Amino acid sequence: MFDYVRDPAEIYRRSFAAIEAEADLARFQGAERALAVRLIHACGMPEIAADLVVLGDPAATGQAALAAGAPILVDAEMVARGIIVKRLPAGNEIICTLNGADVPARARELGTTRSAAAVDDWKPHLKGAVVAVGNAPTALFRLLELLADGADKPAAILGFPVGFIGAAESKQALIDHAGDIPFATLTGRRGGSALAAAAVNALCPNPEQNNG
Repeated sequence: MFDYVRDPAEIYRRSFAAIEAEADLARFQGAERALAVRLIHACGMPEIAADLVVLGDPAATGQAALAAGAPILVDAEMVARGIIVKRLPAGNEIICTLNGADVPARARELGTTRSAAAVDDWKPHLKGAVVAVGNAPTALFRLLELLADGADKPAAILGFPVGFIGAAESKQALIDHAGDIPFATLTGRRGGSALAAAAVNALCPNPEQNNG
């Protein structure tokens, strides 16, 4: 009934050929370029290449951290579900603390969101971890507050919160205050769980090649 491409390998080939043809990737090299391509693939928008900020080689640093068994800290279950578990190099633990039993009460006590309150439970796991934020700007803000207060540093921050309130500001705060922590982010309002998960997947060997 419909004439469409069915072969997974051909879908994969054409998709990445289109990205290479349509996106301006000249400023990206090596693992950083692979990260940019995966992010574009996840949202179908070559134009985001112009707004990607990647400093300190988070792709290479994140790859090394995952290979060494580091956990992945995520702000939302949607991010966790988008990570291709079978590709994780060391059976890495994916930690989402959003649904912790004491998180709602802590959020009320602090007058903040559950997402921000849940980040406090990352503290025992932060050292050398890969952090992926794909939903809540308040989670990224809270992470930066903890780091400013002396919390252990993660290996890399993949900061892609989305929305109209706080998203652009939280990502600018990451750019301004990440210090020597490698990070990748997309300036402005755009972001989301799919991008955060794609960023993690880009750090894994033999990335999934089925774009069904």
